[in-house]
Amino acid sequence: MRYRTLGSSDLEVSEISLGSWLTYSGGIEAERTRACTEAAFDAGINFFDTANVYGRGAAETAWGEILSKHPRDSYILATKVFGQMSDDPAEQGLSPDQIAKQIDASLSRLQTDHVDLYQAHRFDASVPIEDTIEALQKVVEQGKARYLGFSEWRPEQIQAAIDIAGPGLFVSSQPQYSMLWQAPEEEVFPLCMANGISQIVWSPLAQGVLTGKYKPGQALPEDSRFANDAMNAFKDRVLQDPILEAVQRLVPVAEGAGLDLPTMALAWVLRRTELASAITGASRPEQVHANAAASGVELSDDVLAAIDDALGDVPVKGQTPAPNAQEGVLHRA
Repeated sequence: MRYRTLGSSDLEVSEISLGSWLTYSGGIEAERTRACTEAAFDAGINFFDTANVYGRGAAETAWGEILSKHPRDSYILATKVFGQMSDDPAEQGLSPDQIAKQIDASLSRLQTDHVDLYQAHRFDASVPIEDTIEALQKVVEQGKARYLGFSEWRPEQIQAAIDIAGPGLFVSSQPQYSMLWQAPEEEVFPLCMANGISQIVWSPLAQGVLTGKYKPGQALPEDSRFANDAMNAFKDRVLQDPILEAVQRLVPVAEGAGLDLPTMALAWVLRRTELASAITGASRPEQVHANAAASGVELSDDVLAAIDDALGDVPVKGQTPAPNAQEGVLHRA
């Protein structure tokens, strides 16, 4: 496993990290969650990413029970705040009250006194950005988080935060990024790079589509994520024949490079120096080890060109906003 520095922080994170979005929030049972987490340690993964909203606390609780058995300095722990945490629609967002409440709840579930990275899961355009920044800074001042990050903020929102608090406010950005979703390359990557902010990308395998197991015109594999009602909320976005056909065109490219498709897809993401880590999900320990094996794999220019040819015009590029990204920036009066 190779490691990269996370933005302007002193954190050295594994190139491949383990996430808990759809799996450990209720998609798989506790013992498999434990097995996958222990496999991550065995593979040299030291970076674990979760969020309060995953299973409304279930993912944090699961990892709190597992990770607390390991020395605290043996792993780097990240969580997030924004999503709705109860049936009360007011219990969400990035107001100072919510941030103060949710960090304490997250720490309790995670069985730790601090997280290494606390991330704004989305931008909250209903709260003055100054209020959000001050509340997040307070979390750090109180020792409850070492560093701050954000996920799926639009360029103007990132710039607004930098204008207010300087480039040292955030050390990480967490966008969706894969062969199929390349939009962050256009604006987010260069803006963050210029301000010492690393990317830790989610869905680098496009929720499993870039494993090649989903075939156009064929039934879903019974043991797959999209066949599981607890984990298939976004399948309609990626299970489209043009996408699946492009993915099948990638298979011989990977074979020609002596790789399997998931390894090539992860190596493609990690080719970008803007990245610190690619967040992967896993429901079985062998998937953890297979994903970890992509660290250090380098793709030749010929392979990269063949990938572009195989994908054609399928990838999402340009200034396409992320799903559920909010627009606008509210300032104090």
